[in-house]
Amino acid sequence: MKKLALLIIITVFFSCNGTAQKSQTSNKESYAVTKTKAEWKEQLTDEQYYILREAGTERPFSSPLNDNSEKGVYHCAACNTPLFKSEHKFDSGTGWPSFDREIKGNVAFGTDTKIGYTRDEEHCATCGGHLGHVFNDGPKNTTGKRHCINGAALKFVAAED
Repeated sequence: MKKLALLIIITVFFSCNGTAQKSQTSNKESYAVTKTKAEWKEQLTDEQYYILREAGTERPFSSPLNDNSEKGVYHCAACNTPLFKSEHKFDSGTGWPSFDREIKGNVAFGTDTKIGYTRDEEHCATCGGHLGHVFNDGPKNTTGKRHCINGAALKFVAAED
């Protein structure tokens, strides 16, 4: 009887080794633009690399794009994908460029739990670069969303007159 119980315990223990680890490693997304770590480091500034490739956050009020009011489009600083239009930018008072909507199809979303609670993370749908987070406390007269974006993750392209 003891041998049977031991056999059952061993079987259960080894069957728990399971698929969680396997599904995490096989769930990597692929992007149209992919580069090695060395290639990204060569292309991006240290701050851009920290934000876009390591999901870092810039200090609030440190980006010149926070106060930018020119007409144009905000592109991904890593791969030049258009992400946000200037007409959807607003002053959220948070210290980061904020938009009430993204350019559909160019921004992808995921879940971020790094700081102890769940947030909706945004990244470039073309290269996977981390952009920031989206919250439900934006302007109520539009989408109600606040896309809180690191300025260093963006490149502004002014509209032609």
